[in-house]
Amino acid sequence: MPGTTTVEINTAAFKGSISVNTGLYIDGKWVDPVEADTIDVINPATAKKIAAVSLGSSKDVDLAVTAAHKAYKTSWGLKCPGSKRGKLISRLADLLERDIDQFAALESINAGKPFQIAKNSDLMGSIQCIRYFGGWADKIHGKTIESSENKLAYTRHEPYGVVGQIIPCAWSSELESYPVLMLSWKVGPALATGNCIVLKPSEMTPLSALKFAELVQEAGFPPGVFNIVNGYGTTVGQAITEHMKISKVAFTGSTLVGRKVLEASARTNLKVVTLELGGKSPTVIFDDCNLEQAIKWTSHALYANMGQSCVAGSRIFVQEGIYDQFMDKFTAVVKALGQATGDPFEATTQHGPQASQVQFDRIMNYIASGKESGATVHIGGERHGTEGYFIQPTIFTNVTPDMKIVREEIFGPVAAVQKFKTEEDVITAANDTEYGLSACVFSENVGRALRVAHAFESGSAFVNSAQLIESSIPFGGYKSSGIGREHGEYAIETYTQVKGVHINLGLMI
Repeated sequence: MPGTTTVEINTAAFKGSISVNTGLYIDGKWVDPVEADTIDVINPATAKKIAAVSLGSSKDVDLAVTAAHKAYKTSWGLKCPGSKRGKLISRLADLLERDIDQFAALESINAGKPFQIAKNSDLMGSIQCIRYFGGWADKIHGKTIESSENKLAYTRHEPYGVVGQIIPCAWSSELESYPVLMLSWKVGPALATGNCIVLKPSEMTPLSALKFAELVQEAGFPPGVFNIVNGYGTTVGQAITEHMKISKVAFTGSTLVGRKVLEASARTNLKVVTLELGGKSPTVIFDDCNLEQAIKWTSHALYANMGQSCVAGSRIFVQEGIYDQFMDKFTAVVKALGQATGDPFEATTQHGPQASQVQFDRIMNYIASGKESGATVHIGGERHGTEGYFIQPTIFTNVTPDMKIVREEIFGPVAAVQKFKTEEDVITAANDTEYGLSACVFSENVGRALRVAHAFESGSAFVNSAQLIESSIPFGGYKSSGIGREHGEYAIETYTQVKGVHINLGLMI
């Protein structure tokens, strides 16, 4: 039988033991993989092993899909009223809130997030998201459609059945250290609409997802409704994208792998695909902004989560009239952030490690590329300390649009700052990217701020703020940043398919 691991934490922020099942969660039970294998889970702050968890394969995906399909036909989906689904989902949110400290500690030790940020931001956001979608479960409505006196027509919004969900991983070249938050974004709407889930968490940050499965079990969900198969993207992820009995796939990760997911759908059963992919988001700062607020939001937009965010505002455009003043004050903020880098469990820590060795190496290669291409390292640009995967918050200046650090998603704490003259110039520059996930504009001129927000080629636009993502507001990308939307009623739509029902009330042929 699969075992458990006990994580011992003795810090001022959290003291205690956390027990986590290390097997696969299939059909309401903890099981060993068909082909016995494990993967080590690493603490990114120390580069030391925390635990070893089971590693699944395509054979385990088959078992999970079979269990999910059975549950959909017998105890979930259209067999389970929305009011009952909502009650179970709300119970799940309550349990997550009960155990918020344990989950925050797991996010810290496995993903490197500062504990208080993990608790007050990620976990609170996850709880709110799951609770929000629990409220949607009995509100999945169709429409009656006028046709003629002799005909009645209406629509039904029905679940897909079995959906596959893939959380960011090394396979995607984009490891987000938002394990629970990304899980909640996907699980909430899928369960609310009556779908059953086969989920692959990141093989590098699986602990909170495995702990979440324990809450699913405790909440009383029917067996098979929620399944976790931990494993590599090239095996488990690939199996999910190609499985003929999975009708929809939701993937968060890099644009490169998003294309592969879409190709796999086309080659197999034309799964409906939702893709939340990469970004190279612009932050535009006009000379009539509230400078103090613009600097604080700009720092948050990029350096939150150590830059490991698809919406990170890594391209910063500053109008020339305030450029020098902005840089002086922005540099001071970033320098202070660098001084608050360290152990995620320390109360003073604001900047933790990157989530993995893979991500650390990738970011350092981009920093080297920036130096080699002639950009100026204004601050940072080096490793922080000698232990773990810490990188100094970094600012590049004297950059050009053709540089890799300007064009490609770095997924780390690296900014590229540029001057601009006019509104027209900066709109062109901001949109000069294959991505279109998010964008920010700072200006006290409301007309200008709205003009620019509307001109951004992006799925989200923030005015005098950044990354204020909410469960009720749609989130997704333009261009190569994705397909479909998460959050709000728009997420409900992506997890249902519409059936038109035609009833003859007297038409004769």
